[in-house]
Amino acid sequence: MTARRPLAVANWKMNGDLSLVEAMASRLNKLGETKAQIVICPSFPFLAACKSQAQGFKVGAQNMSEQDCGAFTGEVSAQMLTGLEIEYVIIGHSERRAIYGEDDSLVAQKFAKALSAGLTPILCVGETIEQREAGDTEAVVSAQVKAVIDTHGVAAFDNAVIAYEPVWAIGTGKTATAEMAQEVHQFIRALVAQFDEVIAQKLPILYGGSVNSSNSQALFAQPDIDGGLVGGASLKVEDFAAICQSF
Repeated sequence: MTARRPLAVANWKMNGDLSLVEAMASRLNKLGETKAQIVICPSFPFLAACKSQAQGFKVGAQNMSEQDCGAFTGEVSAQMLTGLEIEYVIIGHSERRAIYGEDDSLVAQKFAKALSAGLTPILCVGETIEQREAGDTEAVVSAQVKAVIDTHGVAAFDNAVIAYEPVWAIGTGKTATAEMAQEVHQFIRALVAQFDEVIAQKLPILYGGSVNSSNSQALFAQPDIDGGLVGGASLKVEDFAAICQSF
């Protein structure tokens, strides 16, 4: 089996300020060698400051445009991100899908644009509580993953990350049990393996949904959970540092 380096990704959403950038960078830079690759994804205004202080971690963006350039007020292109030497970008977060109407087709476009620019996309997939209760978890997740495969081929996942984030567990304090999360992660890996076993085995699959320093160790101990996409807990310096050390 191909060894996969774990990932601890902080998604600050529309939170944080320069003092948080400085405090988090100082703490993470002092962690030394960790088993996990650490990635901080702040809001756009703080990317440059975060990047300038990054030693023990990488920097990612929370979103990007599917367009290269032009009259798209308020948008940020992949080329702008790579110009700042940003390495990761979150694509298709459930909040982007639900609040801003990003569908599977648009998400697949953004995913491909990120790859072509040399960014590592973190593709977010996951079901709502209604979909889970209806028994549609696998169908929903499969459609979200296959939107990329059907459009760009399974090779698109050769240098990418998937984050499974059950929508009902994001920011609610509710968390899928480690076993529940593992079940879906195993399904995702098996789905990709139907197209390419080698890519499936090297593909990092993260769990997102109220990950914290109390549950991270149990989650990350699962065979198909390769780390976390961390929201609220990533805004607390010591909590996030503990999560990074819990692999």
